[in-house]
Amino acid sequence: MYQLTNGEIVIFIGMKKVLIPALIFLLLMQSCSKEAWLSGNLKISNPKDWNPTIYLVQPEKFSDAAQSFVGQVLDSAAVAEDGSFAFSESLAMEDATLLLLVVQRKGERYASRLINENPATDNYFPLVYESGTPLRIDADIAHMQSSLSIVEPSPVNETMLKLRDLRMEAFKYHFGTENSLNETDEGLLEREKNLKAYQEKLIDFADATEHLVPALMALRWASPEGNYERIAERIHAQSKKWNEVYPNHPWVSELKTIADKKKLPVLLGDTLPDLLLPLQTGETLSILELGKGKELVLLDIWASWCAPCRVENRNILVPLWEQYHDEGFQIVAYGLESSRTAWQNAIERDGAHRWLHASHLEGDQNPVMDTLRLRTIPANFLMDKEGKVLAKNLHGQDLVDFVGKYLGKK
Repeated sequence: MYQLTNGEIVIFIGMKKVLIPALIFLLLMQSCSKEAWLSGNLKISNPKDWNPTIYLVQPEKFSDAAQSFVGQVLDSAAVAEDGSFAFSESLAMEDATLLLLVVQRKGERYASRLINENPATDNYFPLVYESGTPLRIDADIAHMQSSLSIVEPSPVNETMLKLRDLRMEAFKYHFGTENSLNETDEGLLEREKNLKAYQEKLIDFADATEHLVPALMALRWASPEGNYERIAERIHAQSKKWNEVYPNHPWVSELKTIADKKKLPVLLGDTLPDLLLPLQTGETLSILELGKGKELVLLDIWASWCAPCRVENRNILVPLWEQYHDEGFQIVAYGLESSRTAWQNAIERDGAHRWLHASHLEGDQNPVMDTLRLRTIPANFLMDKEGKVLAKNLHGQDLVDFVGKYLGKK
């Protein structure tokens, strides 16, 4: 037992008494009673593989979320032999803030390394810190993202768990079979289609939720590399939505900068810039001139070295040209070429000589890619006679169906 007397603590241990200055004792008691704001248990099945430490990482910008090596490491906690851990140091944050719980394999030098290969085994989980709301979690260290659970989560963290579940389901559906990972020329186009469908699922989630931080996390998970080229219209719409609700939030401002029309590729409904194109014949004409008098114009961005592009030439564009050219269908192909010989040989071998071809012969660093703000091929734009973009990046049967339906109505 203990007793306070004359500014000192008298502790009786058996029949002996020990004097301790009261201030020191009270500080010790306060430290022992300090409640952890984040605690939990990590299951470590293979201790030889994993560093028994859990890190708290803060992405300071929107573009940092889900990105390796850029988040600020705020704290770390040792994981005991029974799997328990606790963070007791309070955080000087008032607003709801995204934090990442990260684990690392032994030998990893950087605590902020994030793995974005498969949500079933990715090594981090995004939590929303809310001042005054303690958090308790449980997880399997080898399946950090997929296994993590929160005891009595707040509404915003419950939303984050639902986002995780949706991501796992969408990833498994679109990339979890051998067919979806097919690396043949035809399979690469199918994989591109699967990637867009996966991204759309995540953005659908962001559309439906009222919670800002999980919505922004969904957008980052749609492309941890920050490549929103194939989903430009959806990113633009998300920026508009959140700027109406949180116009002063720094991450929303960053999203607005990314979603600016001058940063994303030309959007649906926009008029394509009337570029001057150097043709294979030696002439230089604008896109509108090349499409003059036509009901539907396909601007196809391709390259002789792009295997999926070559497959599409032979299997899709040749039949489309043969069937619909007399009904007002025009194809203008722009090649990312540096060798005129390779370019011309590919045109002849694919039967692509039927339609118009242009190239600056400057490789992938050229005025067309810069003006249209593109980084990925194959890419295409379907335009009406005024140059208005009706559809983008349709391939395979999707392209065939669109052309047939559009010209059929005409």
